[in-house]
Amino acid sequence: MELLGFILDVIGKIMIAFTALMVHHRFRKEHKVDEFVFKAMRREQVIGIIGIIFIIIGFILQLPVKL
Repeated sequence: MELLGFILDVIGKIMIAFTALMVHHRFRKEHKVDEFVFKAMRREQVIGIIGIIFIIIGFILQLPVKL
């Protein structure tokens, strides 16, 4: 269980970092905010939320071993 918790934690952190990088890249590339950018940002927001959920689940799975 600890290994699964660690894996989910790492995947969650990578997903959040990817989301932040993609938002910055999109703004740099587009130079404007239109419907396409809003849809992409919404999709990236969902990826970020899933990443946060993975981090929380990973924490919960690692917690019994740490106590």
